[in-house]
Amino acid sequence: MRRLWLAVALAAAVLASSSIAIVVAQEGEGVKVGRASFVRRLIPVAQIENAGAQQYVALKNQANAKRALLPPSHPQAQRLKRIFDDILPHVEKWNPRAKEWTWEVSLIASRNINAFCLPGGKIAFFIGILEQLRLTDDEVAMIMGHEMAHALREHARERAAKTTITQIGSRLVGSLLFGQAGEAIGAAGSSLLTLKFSRDDEKEADLIGMELAARAGYDPAAGITLWRKMEAAAKGAPPQWMSTHPASATRVKLIQDSLKDVARLYERGKAARIARHGEATVTAPQPTPPQSSPPSSPLPPSRPSSFPTQVPPPGPR
Repeated sequence: MRRLWLAVALAAAVLASSSIAIVVAQEGEGVKVGRASFVRRLIPVAQIENAGAQQYVALKNQANAKRALLPPSHPQAQRLKRIFDDILPHVEKWNPRAKEWTWEVSLIASRNINAFCLPGGKIAFFIGILEQLRLTDDEVAMIMGHEMAHALREHARERAAKTTITQIGSRLVGSLLFGQAGEAIGAAGSSLLTLKFSRDDEKEADLIGMELAARAGYDPAAGITLWRKMEAAAKGAPPQWMSTHPASATRVKLIQDSLKDVARLYERGKAARIARHGEATVTAPQPTPPQSSPPSSPLPPSRPSSFPTQVPPPGPR
């Protein structure tokens, strides 16, 4: 009994400590964010990454069955790959494990305005977010950096750990803290695709995402136009979405206030990007016009995104 109470006390302490924001700027420049939450360590990292990989495969299989998984030769898929390749060299700063991940980028023919990155670097964009919002390369980089930041900072792992602690009871908390985490993964990992991130998670992903984009040579100020487009697309969004994500005006102000922190990174990144792709591609990126006809019955988003969707996401099955 004493051991069980100790486990519960330790879990409570971990949850409390996870909310303490210690502001850090790695390598002396860039955005300032809190340290990654300690509570995420209650869930084994390999298991949460495996769960992400399995659910990503399931999503691709579902899309492929509906002929909605677009090929790498598709112009928008090639565009995403180019932007991803520019960002990838800069991820290890935020998570040393990222160099071991088998990163993937998939493009799905769905009208949903959505994008996400599952644990372990599994990225998906729905073509609706690219074509309906007519995104520039800089805006795509801001979205991609934001979603990659969720994976790099292990927000899903943290959410799963906190869900486990609060929902599965003190008996399992005790077994979790004393080395038997398999049951916890079963309880939390199964809902990975419908996990919602907190406001603090979203703020952190906004900041890290803009730094990733800047280091890759994409204009972080594009986040301002991006979120204005998002605000227009979110007209009539359900209250549940607004309750778990900061309003667009809040995000725009955060980006405006943080531009000074990444200005020099952007200038260096832009010069390197011009050297890779040529000045014409970098200085005058244009949104790609619609080139596909997404299915009339779009696939559901695999998890509630940071971005509004035209079709409300389904609940857990």
